Amino acid sequence: MSQLTQPVENRRKELIDKLVIMGVYKHGEKHLFELSLRELEYKYRRVKSNCHPHSQTGSIRWVGKKINV
Repeated sequence: MSQLTQPVENRRKELIDKLVIMGVYKHGEKHLFELSLRELEYKYRRVKSNCHPHSQTGSIRWVGKKINV
């Protein structure tokens, strides 16, 4: 196994995990695990750019905080 293989596989797994959290399981007819790192990076950037900053993925939620005005 080359020295580059492990970091590439780690990055692929990280992107797949993030995409699954965002509700993405396929790209066209292919499952995420079938995609190359380049394809996963592209898909992740596309999904992230379309994701509203205050949606479930990445929003800040204040729990039990009362605002006194």
